[in-house]
Amino acid sequence: MAPDKNRATAAAILPLVGGGANVTAVAHCMTRLRLGLRDRSLVQDEALKALPAVLGVVEDDTYQIVLGPGTVARVTPEFEALVEAERAAAPATADGLAVRGAAIKAARTARNATPFKLFLRKVADVFVPLIPALIGCGVIAGLNGLLVNLGLLPSVTPALAAISSGFMALIAVFVGHNTAKEFGGTPVLGGAVAAIVVFPGVERIDAFGRHLSPGQGGVLGALAAALLAVRVEKWCRRRVPESLDVLLTPTLTVLVSGLVTVFGLMFLAGEVSTAVGDFANLLLENGGAVAGLVLGGLFLPLVMLGLHQALIPIHTTLIEQQGYTVLLPVLAMAGAGQVGAAAAVYVRLPRNPSIRRTIRSALPAGLLGVGEPLIYGVSLPLGRPFVTACAGGAVGGAFVGLFNMLGDKVGSAAIGPSGWALFPLLDGNRGLGTTAAVYAGGLLAGYVTGFLATYWFGFTKDMLEEFDAAPGTKPAPPALA
Repeated sequence: MAPDKNRATAAAILPLVGGGANVTAVAHCMTRLRLGLRDRSLVQDEALKALPAVLGVVEDDTYQIVLGPGTVARVTPEFEALVEAERAAAPATADGLAVRGAAIKAARTARNATPFKLFLRKVADVFVPLIPALIGCGVIAGLNGLLVNLGLLPSVTPALAAISSGFMALIAVFVGHNTAKEFGGTPVLGGAVAAIVVFPGVERIDAFGRHLSPGQGGVLGALAAALLAVRVEKWCRRRVPESLDVLLTPTLTVLVSGLVTVFGLMFLAGEVSTAVGDFANLLLENGGAVAGLVLGGLFLPLVMLGLHQALIPIHTTLIEQQGYTVLLPVLAMAGAGQVGAAAAVYVRLPRNPSIRRTIRSALPAGLLGVGEPLIYGVSLPLGRPFVTACAGGAVGGAFVGLFNMLGDKVGSAAIGPSGWALFPLLDGNRGLGTTAAVYAGGLLAGYVTGFLATYWFGFTKDMLEEFDAAPGTKPAPPALA
């Protein structure tokens, strides 16, 4: 098939699958063009089958167009080129940016599907269902602390302390339950093994020449114990006779995993947990502004790479140990830089009502710490504003990191919210007023830096000519000398 014929085939297929805006991924095997699609209903199956080069269509996890060996390898690059050209030619409107943003997000998702990152995603899914309880208990703990400091309602504060602390006392059980569920085991067996970590009776057990203490190893120990329980359970399911499975499998799972937990995992996880806490404190106490600059500036790229999921168990460990995580307020500054960058885009594109409308609708969510609408709808498709947003996050992180080094620890009693939504969860070692003031100062630094960096460096002349024009108009041609 000649090159022009390959391109003609690709050009004939593209509109029948909904156009470039509907294509999220392109790949091929020996005989089939495999497409990820945003909206399956836009595909015209019968028209596709009627094309001379198409031998058939198959719908699986991807939409597959059978072109035959040899042909598919030649048509695929032509098809990809047409998709990219259509995306690049998308109008300079919010819809055009949304197409680019969705394509970038889909490509990142595909690249993130490595075994390691899939494992991190599963670990994140263990902790994400716990976030509502962490937030609720964190807010109640903050309220209780305020009442105690003011000497108000002394008959109620013990009850509030019990309400806010009960979940954290048993969080290992919930982690074990969710771990087994996510990794293919029986959830209650994961919870049963993880419960050993917080059982008071473990203090009578010697491991590595020391007495264990209830809670030693924390959520990391519970995670490791439940992962082991899943492996033991799956081993038993393959080897235990069906007639004895209901009796032997749960018994062996809890027994083997439990013994390894008390005589190994609790001690090892305890050492790791202590090291995590010490390192986080050491990083900000000694690294200060430099550590905050790096953490705040790199958090948005970490989110893009999917590596931020590794931080969720670390945050939870710090909350379990210290009552708050000192890392989250620093990382939250990335969202402040993003908000500042979006505001600058709004100002720099006065003649693009579509993009400005998108920013107006997404900005409230961004102020409350929900950054995806601004990231994938505005800054990332534009390119340079994403980089300047990172600069804003870096300066905000440096501000908070500096005060940590000076002795004013700023932490969060729960994970999940950021931006303004983090204020009710703030905690530290200098009182709520000081902690809130430092955090607010970091947000302001992030907003201002993100705005100024984007205003001055976020657009090239060509970008302004492309995007700062009313819909349906074209940039004026250059004047002739």
